[in-house]
Amino acid sequence: MVTARRLIIGITGASGAVYGVRLLQRARALGVHTHLVVTPAGILNVHHELGLDRGELEALADQSHAPGDVGACIASGSFMTDAMVIAPCSMKTLAAVAHGMGDNLLTRAADVTLKERRRLVLMVRETPFNLAHLRNMTAVTEMGGIVFPPLPAFYHRPQSIDDLVNDTVERVLAMVGLEKAMPQEWQGL
Repeated sequence: MVTARRLIIGITGASGAVYGVRLLQRARALGVHTHLVVTPAGILNVHHELGLDRGELEALADQSHAPGDVGACIASGSFMTDAMVIAPCSMKTLAAVAHGMGDNLLTRAADVTLKERRRLVLMVRETPFNLAHLRNMTAVTEMGGIVFPPLPAFYHRPQSIDDLVNDTVERVLAMVGLEKAMPQEWQGL
C-alpha cells in the first residue's frame, strides 16, 4: 500500500459527524494533508452533535473548501489526491454520487475520485435501507467506490463510544491506504 499524502474528507448532514471530525484529527496526527468539504447540513450537524462551529471544524483541516466552489483544486483530476472519504455520507449525497450528479464540490470531488480510479469510501448513515438506497450503494460499488457503513466491531471489547469510533476510523484509514493506521485485528480464539 502507498501512504496517502492528500486525503479529501467530506462531511454531510447525516448523523455521525464524529467520524468526519475524528478522521481529520487522525489524518493530521499521521501527517496527511487534508482537504475538507462540508455541506450546509453537515455544519448544522457538527454543531448539533459535537458543539463545534464552522471555524473550529475547518481548523482541523489543512485546507477547507466551500461546497459551492466547483473551481477548487479538488474538482479536477489533475490535482493529485490519494483518496476521498465522505463521513458521514447522507443518502442524498450517496444518490448524487451514484448518478454522477457533480452539482457541488463535494459530489464533483467524489466523481473525480471515481473517474481517476482513486479510492472513494462512503460512510453511509441510514437505517433501515430502502430499495433506492441499496441500488445507489450497488451503483457506487460497481463504479469502484466502497460503501462502508460505520458498523462497530465488538470482538475487541470496546469500553466506550470513543473506542468504537476510533476503531472504525482506523479501519477506514487502513482502507484508503494509510500504512500507519492501526485497526484492531482479530487474533482468533
